[in-house]
Amino acid sequence: MKRLLILGLLLLPLLAVAATPTYPFDTPEQEKRFQTLSAQLRCLVCQGQAIGDSNADLAVDMRKEVHRMIVEGQSDQEIVDYMVARYGDFVLFKPPVNASTYLLWFGPFVLALIGVWVLFTLVRRHRAPAELSPEERARLQKLLDNEERR
Repeated sequence: MKRLLILGLLLLPLLAVAATPTYPFDTPEQEKRFQTLSAQLRCLVCQGQAIGDSNADLAVDMRKEVHRMIVEGQSDQEIVDYMVARYGDFVLFKPPVNASTYLLWFGPFVLALIGVWVLFTLVRRHRAPAELSPEERARLQKLLDNEERR
């Protein structure tokens, strides 16, 4: 019984491989284009995965659409343009630089500059202690003298 369970657990990953759909292509170049495009397009459900890595229903549908368009002879740019028109710039892992994506492209740099400025300002303020006035020195000396007497 234990051996059957172990054998079943060892064969379990094969089920995942068997469930992965394959897409027939006429040439190896078409298959390579499919792999490249599947890595460039983002799954809108998973958001951190490419459509080639995702098992979400939307990613499966997007892969089918990419396959269909490649087999029909459309160029990579036509396929990307179609996906952007349908899903927006977010579908691309490398969106174009335009007015609607400035924050996406330059926001991290602006935040980093603000962080450096804040850090510089805080360090500059706390670098050296301020010079004591004569009244403050006299008061400090008086406190130290009182402390020594105890």
